[in-house]
Amino acid sequence: MSPPPRTTVAEEALPAAPPARPRPATRRPVLEGPLTRGAGLAGATCLLGLCVLASLAYGSVEMSWGTVVAAFTAFDGSNEHIIVRELRVPRTLIGLGVGAALALAGALMQGVTRNPLAEPGVLGINAGAALAVVLAIFLLGVTSAGAYVWFAFAGAAAAAVVVYALGSAGRDGATPVKLALAGTVLAALLSSFTSAILVLDVDSLDQFRFWVVGSLAGRDMGVLVDVLPFLAVGIVIALAAGRALNAMSLGEDVARSLGQRVALTRVVVAVAVVLLAGASVAAAGPIAFVGLAVPHAVRIVVGTDWRWVLAYCAVAGPILLLGADILGRVMVRPAELEVGIVTALVGGPVFIALARRRRLASL
Repeated sequence: MSPPPRTTVAEEALPAAPPARPRPATRRPVLEGPLTRGAGLAGATCLLGLCVLASLAYGSVEMSWGTVVAAFTAFDGSNEHIIVRELRVPRTLIGLGVGAALALAGALMQGVTRNPLAEPGVLGINAGAALAVVLAIFLLGVTSAGAYVWFAFAGAAAAAVVVYALGSAGRDGATPVKLALAGTVLAALLSSFTSAILVLDVDSLDQFRFWVVGSLAGRDMGVLVDVLPFLAVGIVIALAAGRALNAMSLGEDVARSLGQRVALTRVVVAVAVVLLAGASVAAAGPIAFVGLAVPHAVRIVVGTDWRWVLAYCAVAGPILLLGADILGRVMVRPAELEVGIVTALVGGPVFIALARRRRLASL
């Protein structure tokens, strides 16, 4: 029988290895099962309806909900009825479309790149729209919000095309990392051009600063009509992309083995992001945190099934944007804070709180 192994003094002095810590379990979503998630979506839709009514009723001129209803059922030409129909209805409808578009665009980008920090600004869309608006003001003397729409949309679309062309160069094609890097570089370049023009021309700066802060005020039905086709097509494509994003979340190799055409999915999602983000920036200016924070909050509620995530984003985005717009109207009445400022003030701390949750970044 062989003797037991001898241990040295140094080995005896070594502390025992600590027990391995168990890996933190993945957080379960708040709502599970199709019936529960469907009921939650119905509840969120009802909350959105209340936000719409509040957006029509509250502002620098506060009025009862009965007056709001009477503005549509018994219009008498009074100032209150004119305010509701001519000012607050277009503002509310644009808020609905822009909120849904920003949230869906952010969710699509996070899903296709598997990057939890992805949002429309990563592709340089905001920077492209801003430069186009500045050039329109500086060179053509454009001053109205309705005229900004087409220039902003053209700039956003051109920036997205350039980013995709740069990110597609090389053997690997358009990978998520290359697209993010190309978008970051282009955004920095376009922002420097924008700043140079604004420094040289004070009048352009005065006009531009009211647009760049992000606002729903001063927009009429003409702005909504201009961007509505792009919003509608983008929203339809986004809601139909849930199954493809579910396959891509398993990895590109697995998605291909399941018959998913990964390259085509990326192109279709990129088109939807351009339509959604470009139209929203054109209509309301660059508004921060909606496309970044809403998808994170939705995933906490419904999990990572992208079909439900996209459906909830289409409702939660307008709730956040309209809620921020209402808050901006009543905080400093009779003046108001622009919605872009309110979303930054509210969305920043909310996103920090969400980011501190464990397992948040896993997509």
